[in-house]
Amino acid sequence: QVQLVESGGGLVQVGGSLRLSCAASGRTGAMYAMGWFRQAPGKEREFVSTMSRSGTVTDYTDSVKGRFTISRDRANNTVYLQMNSLKPEDTAVYYCAAAVPVYSGRLYYRTDDYSYWGQGTQVTVSS
Repeated sequence: QVQLVESGGGLVQVGGSLRLSCAASGRTGAMYAMGWFRQAPGKEREFVSTMSRSGTVTDYTDSVKGRFTISRDRANNTVYLQMNSLKPEDTAVYYCAAAVPVYSGRLYYRTDDYSYWGQGTQVTVSS
């Protein structure tokens, strides 16, 4: 089992940047595929980004491609989401999640694919 704790959220102006962190503890190491999701008020939780267990494959939802970057620091058991050129529509609670992969290069896009979730961190982009 793994525990996930997000941090790094906050209030930022349009065009600004934030870096979210997801610290993992428990059964960590290179065991999981990782994902970032977000949920705006009144909306369903949606996929943002995913990284394979191997760390060699990543993907993003179309609305953040070219602006967000997912990365992993294996030594510190931490996954990051660098968010640049932020827009008001990026405002949401952001969650990181861990999935037990079928194979190391597999990516996961659905909330049901993920077994472990953090508590979320609020990102607010003001115009």
